[in-house]
Amino acid sequence: MAYQAGRQRSQPRPVPESLEAQAYLQDYAALLEAVPFPSVVFDHRWDVVLSNAAFETLFDGVAPHPTAMPGDNFLRFVLFHPDAATVLGDHESSWFLPMLAHFAAAVELHGQDRGLQSIRRDIAQDPIMDAAYRHGLAHWIRAVGPGAVEHDGAVRPLVHPDPRWGSTECRIVDDTPKTLRDMGYTRMTLVLRETRQAAAVPRKARKTRNGAAELRAV
Repeated sequence: MAYQAGRQRSQPRPVPESLEAQAYLQDYAALLEAVPFPSVVFDHRWDVVLSNAAFETLFDGVAPHPTAMPGDNFLRFVLFHPDAATVLGDHESSWFLPMLAHFAAAVELHGQDRGLQSIRRDIAQDPIMDAAYRHGLAHWIRAVGPGAVEHDGAVRPLVHPDPRWGSTECRIVDDTPKTLRDMGYTRMTLVLRETRQAAAVPRKARKTRNGAAELRAV
């Protein structure tokens, strides 16, 4: 549940007010830690509530960032961290655009949420990213089909820092139990696959003025 030794979070984890809910999360953290694959629990803003050691290890090599660390907010990491493409293979089409689509859906449901509004403002500061959000996203979904947006069941490339995995793939599994869902949380597990037919290590992405990886096309 805690960050690895020596690493500090840039923001506190969201914690439910109910003592019963807090106790459930403490027990669920023990369960999460027993999972050998990267697994994370986040709220509707993608603020991370729980993550296991395998998740921490996957992103252990990314540089510090004031607002976009994967253990703080997974959406911000995907959208804004300049190192995202070094871990998330085929970053733009396999990770960035699906996450941007999920963000757009969240804004429709929780448009007044301050956390989501903050992310939207940061998107607006980057002209290319803002154009992708306002115009290119709908075109991309029409071109690839709505199934490309879904996380659960998707197989996406990863570059794992452990050389035993290296460039590989993961299947994303949404295995959220009812109790977590009732709290407004989602659990996502990245099941690493034994296949070695994953994408090659991506080239270092160019950066926009706010430090995010630059989009090539939408």
